[in-house]
Amino acid sequence: MTRSMRVPEHIIGHTSHARRGAIQNAFRYGVDFVLIDLTAPEQKTPFLFSRNRFNLASVYDEDHGGPIKSGAGVAWAQQHFAQAGLAGCRVDLLTQPRFLGYGFNPVSFWLAWDGSDLRGVIAEVSTPFKDRHSYLCVKKDRSPITKSDTIFAPKSLHVSPFQNVKGDYQFTFDITPQKIAIRILHKNGDQGVVATLSGPRAALTTRSLLRAAFRRPFGALRTMTLIHWQALVLKLKGATYRRRPNPPSTEITKTRGVE
Repeated sequence: MTRSMRVPEHIIGHTSHARRGAIQNAFRYGVDFVLIDLTAPEQKTPFLFSRNRFNLASVYDEDHGGPIKSGAGVAWAQQHFAQAGLAGCRVDLLTQPRFLGYGFNPVSFWLAWDGSDLRGVIAEVSTPFKDRHSYLCVKKDRSPITKSDTIFAPKSLHVSPFQNVKGDYQFTFDITPQKIAIRILHKNGDQGVVATLSGPRAALTTRSLLRAAFRRPFGALRTMTLIHWQALVLKLKGATYRRRPNPPSTEITKTRGVE
């Protein structure tokens, strides 16, 4: 497939969360993500998918790359990757699209590619409190990121009211032409959360979007509802609720180490 005719992809996958520590909780839900090159001059897109305009499913530049609803889109990601020594890489966005105009993403991923090699990732974390912070994942020598690499970054943003803003994130990325598998471990002593996102890669089509709409109606609104449901479950189990602290003054945290 030529550079100018890339087709957005549909990742029909699952996300799982497992809480560590004395009060445990786990869940696994189906999710629909799209993988899209926002710099491609031409894209074959299905009838029910749009960029920057209303549709059954849509991706808006303002939803990503900076403050929520005021983002700069792919230019923001390109700037941060260039500052990290990855200028000139192709940049894809892995995200849940808006569904009938409504969107919310607990986490989206900017992927920097040099040919078929994954050189960097920005994990863009958003919260129901309307805060956002991102984590830049690169190796010190800027060599390709493989499934055997674990990338560390200090936790900087209050995400769950049932977890402290302490400890580290450990990111693992296993991304091949056939599938996507991402694992994020928040480790704070014996506390924390293990979160995963995985699914096969396939072309985004009108048929796949219609199936997603019937299989998981309301899209991102369903995600927000499930977040609040799991918060209620934790509260009923006796987990301590922590008030939201001030968000970090910077918008991005860089890698601290790689194993």
